Amino acid sequence: MKAILVIVFVFLGAVYNGQAAEWFEFDPPENLQGGIIDMSDWLDAPAGKHGFVQIKSEQLVCEDGTPIKFWGVNICSGRPYTDHATADTWADMLARYGVNSVRFHKFTSHAMPDTLSTTLTPEKYERLDYFSARLKEKGIYYGWSPIYGHKPRPADSSKMLAYNEIANADMNSHLSYSTIGLVNFAPDLQDLHIGLITDMLEHKNPYTGLRYADDPALCFVELQNEDNIFFATTSSMLDKCPTYKKMLTDLFTEWLRGKYGSAERLRKVWGEQAFEWGKEVKQVDWSLDQGNICPVANHGIYDYEYRKAAENGETLPLFLLDMARFLYEQQVRFYKKFEKAIRATGYQGALVGSCWQAGSGVTHYYNLHADYIVGLIDRHNYFGGGTGHRLAPGPMKNGAMVSKPGSGLLSTGLQQVIDRPFSLSEWLSLIPNEWVAEGAPLIAAYGLGLQGWDASYAFASDTPRFTETLHTPGVYNVMSPMQLGLYPALARMIYRGDVRESQSVFVRHIHIPSLQQGKLGFYESVEQDWDQKSIQGVVPPQALAAGRVAVEFTDSFQPTRPTELSEYHVQEELIRSVTGQLEWHTSGQGFVSINTAGTKGVIGFAQNKNIDLGVVRFDVETPFAVVLLTSMDRMQPIESADRLLLTTVARARNTDMRFNPDKTKLLEAGHAPILMEPVKMRMHLSRNISEIYALDHAGGDRIAGLPVNGQDIVIDGESYQTLYYEILCKDD
Repeated sequence: MKAILVIVFVFLGAVYNGQAAEWFEFDPPENLQGGIIDMSDWLDAPAGKHGFVQIKSEQLVCEDGTPIKFWGVNICSGRPYTDHATADTWADMLARYGVNSVRFHKFTSHAMPDTLSTTLTPEKYERLDYFSARLKEKGIYYGWSPIYGHKPRPADSSKMLAYNEIANADMNSHLSYSTIGLVNFAPDLQDLHIGLITDMLEHKNPYTGLRYADDPALCFVELQNEDNIFFATTSSMLDKCPTYKKMLTDLFTEWLRGKYGSAERLRKVWGEQAFEWGKEVKQVDWSLDQGNICPVANHGIYDYEYRKAAENGETLPLFLLDMARFLYEQQVRFYKKFEKAIRATGYQGALVGSCWQAGSGVTHYYNLHADYIVGLIDRHNYFGGGTGHRLAPGPMKNGAMVSKPGSGLLSTGLQQVIDRPFSLSEWLSLIPNEWVAEGAPLIAAYGLGLQGWDASYAFASDTPRFTETLHTPGVYNVMSPMQLGLYPALARMIYRGDVRESQSVFVRHIHIPSLQQGKLGFYESVEQDWDQKSIQGVVPPQALAAGRVAVEFTDSFQPTRPTELSEYHVQEELIRSVTGQLEWHTSGQGFVSINTAGTKGVIGFAQNKNIDLGVVRFDVETPFAVVLLTSMDRMQPIESADRLLLTTVARARNTDMRFNPDKTKLLEAGHAPILMEPVKMRMHLSRNISEIYALDHAGGDRIAGLPVNGQDIVIDGESYQTLYYEILCKDD
């Protein structure tokens, strides 16, 4: 490895015993195949050998009953159509790091003919076919998130009511000129979406010999990405497309006449305040006889009215409740139509409605229930980082999730539903947040472990190699040592089932018919800052550190009592999981300990805490670190395995990356190479240790031996400049 023993002396603000930390260059070898950490043989190849992935209550299971969890990544846009050589490299690397599923995301728009939006070009199909077959061969499942802002082509116009309106609908964003929002109620646009997906499912992959509809390696099909009828894009598109606005208005007029019969009765039941609101806010003198009442399709307005009503101990006004119910019914009708068409192709795998939430209260739970009807629950969330999609100077959130139990990425789990699997299909701790290394282990231990989530797809894998900087240039980068570098330990923990799943201990009850009367049974608000989201309400996020939190759709109205966490606080500064394997310490800046048979670890600010986890004791000197000790054996625990892997990661920065003094603003993004903060620690392991080796930055080869001193191990990251250590044990 180039410069593996060269210390890069850079003062980056961390201090150990009064001395400046000496950070080292991340320099993985070019060959990322095989080696000591290689997990290729942990994948159950070929993907799909156990039949289609299906939903069984709260789990994903294969047709033959084999349960499965997905620890995956996103590959987006035009990248699924990469050349064969790159596809080979990509599949090999992902398998090596333990990735068992890929979410091909927003990729169809990059492969359509110039004139038609319901098929892909032969060239693009061939490349997608090859990549999919190579993933399958390695034991890596693939799922489809194919549609995000579907853009019709000229040849589609004969099938559309108003092609020109959509073709000119400039949203001043990547969603311009698309069916976003409108597709949730417009049958002609729905037929375009359905036509594209059924064309793909009917397509035969020559490398597998199977139609995609018949290939069980296709583990899910998502109906649409980040869209629903309540999302603000619907309201914006309605203003730009009057034909579709009239369609929605006419549908609502018919619905209102069916419910109320006449304009006089509607005005009496809704009350004059509703019509005053319409004139003031929507600038329309509403009249059922004139058929001009267009339902509010923007969850931001519902949010505002929901919070205002809650402050006064009231519910949403009836006219908004009627609108929400009508829009929910339109969403469900679309999803059922789409599902029927997909099933008609013979595809038996899992389905996802969408992955986007819809504000707070009534609209949020209507939308969640629409997704529930289709299949598994899937959501997105991000945490930290700068503003926008690029690593650019500007304000940033530089807090750590370990400082607030259940915050950030984990708070997404408050949308998990009883009787459905749960997936977090886009997420990342965003750079330049200082503590990005905490994200993956928290998702693995608390999400896929304690909470029982079924799938994780970090966003995104843009290259089949480690990136030269922490960004690509966007902030959404899986291929950095702070993310992918932790996968060999985390994937082993997940596939072995080290962290036991909790039973549902905190449940909110939702009765869908009661939502039409505004009866939720509790108060809860969703805060959203672009891609970052959090939920506050009757169940505090801290509950996610104790046990499984879920929503239950019930057959009758049941109020939800506020959650009491007192029984899970062993002491004031500790939340212990109901399984006893995870502890979230809130003293100082916070840290988490993992204590399972196959994995022991610490995440966060555990400096000099002397953490006793039975067979191993950690004393970490570095202020912030992720330390994971895992058995490299699929069956043997740490107490008896011959080989153990120790993974140590702290912070990382680009060369010359600079912040302001309180680290709330990025001043310079910096450049290559990536510099890593060394982890210093002592470890006592109650085993007969025979050998210890520092590994190269990709965990492929041994680069140096460490002295063996009984059962005590000193890890000096400044000297060995690596993430990985191999420990060999031999019992008498």
